[in-house]
Amino acid sequence: MQTIDDLDVAGKRVFVRADLNVPLSGTDITDDGRIRAVAPTIAKLAAAGAKVIVASHLGRPKGAPDPQYSLAPVAVRLGAILGQDVAFATDTVGDSAAATTAALKDGQVALLENLRFNAGETSKDDAERGAFADRLAALADLYVGDGFGAVHRKHASVFDLPARLPHAVGLLIATEVGVLKRLTEQVERPYVVVLGGSKVSDKLGVIDNLLGKADRILIGGGMAFTFLKAQGHDVGSSLLQEDQIPVVLEYLARAEKNGVEFVLPVDVAVSASFPDLKAKTPVEDFEVVAADAMPAGKIGLDLGPATGELFAAKLADAATVFWNGPMGVFEHPDFAAGTRAVAEALADGDAFSVVGGGDSAAAVRILGFDEKKFGHISTGGGASLEYLEGKTLPGLAALEN
Repeated sequence: MQTIDDLDVAGKRVFVRADLNVPLSGTDITDDGRIRAVAPTIAKLAAAGAKVIVASHLGRPKGAPDPQYSLAPVAVRLGAILGQDVAFATDTVGDSAAATTAALKDGQVALLENLRFNAGETSKDDAERGAFADRLAALADLYVGDGFGAVHRKHASVFDLPARLPHAVGLLIATEVGVLKRLTEQVERPYVVVLGGSKVSDKLGVIDNLLGKADRILIGGGMAFTFLKAQGHDVGSSLLQEDQIPVVLEYLARAEKNGVEFVLPVDVAVSASFPDLKAKTPVEDFEVVAADAMPAGKIGLDLGPATGELFAAKLADAATVFWNGPMGVFEHPDFAAGTRAVAEALADGDAFSVVGGGDSAAAVRILGFDEKKFGHISTGGGASLEYLEGKTLPGLAALEN
């Protein structure tokens, strides 16, 4: 893949496909990690004299304009991070986009409105996607792919547009791919994988692939209860995907055969109901119970303290760690201890640690950890998982051609 150093960008209109899909509370950005991650690429192109046209999706609008998903607040934050004004086009390929991009001078930056306000961006019809990509291509001379969080999507701006313009990868994607190669091709051992989040079905592919590569797999979050149920334990009213139990049992058997250590919770923090994440008031019936003695009617919401210590011990000798998915409902202070225990173990350890994007990356920031204490914090949870599953990612394949 070419990098931006291989392109002559001075005086050229450079289309940068970023991933600026940041969490919003109204118009307030609650985590600007993805904006900061792509800013070095944009700044480097602008400093080289490019007219930089940035584009991204945000949320899941239905192929038409929806004010709650506008990128207008992102333009303001991006400008603050870059230290220069960022012009904002109020559409993607309409009159505003044409006028805004045409007005750019060398070294200036513009942001287009949410790409998913146009149905062609996510269409499964090749012709519809291609037509939208043609209109985007008309705005630019060169293409730089730097939205790692979207490269597993076969979308117009990710997959079709690079075929229409000379293209290269940005600094962020180059870094992300380099990190993932360290997790797949150049692994230092022991290699420990920590998986959490709500649904075991979301992680089946990566578990399947890692059973032949990881030395140890630690399971937390809501997905742990399907594993505990598979082992014959009652899990109360906890999140459970009963239809996945046969697959889980097969994975546990394969792990034992392959010498891969599976580590499951030994105690769990529970409550009778899901906590109020806005009020964050203390949960009165909060208690810690053994993982094999969960009471009926209670919901498992976090790792217990013994499991936090166990997981930390299992991470202590690791040379390489990949972590994807929180260990509990970390947004509430009563159920953040498990996620904090994993983050602390990685921050204090010597392993090359990769935090696999999504909620895990948000948890690291929300819980106040210094990002420099981790080897790498990915901007793409889904993309990272699919890469580790061994899948071909459409956005990366398009940039290799």
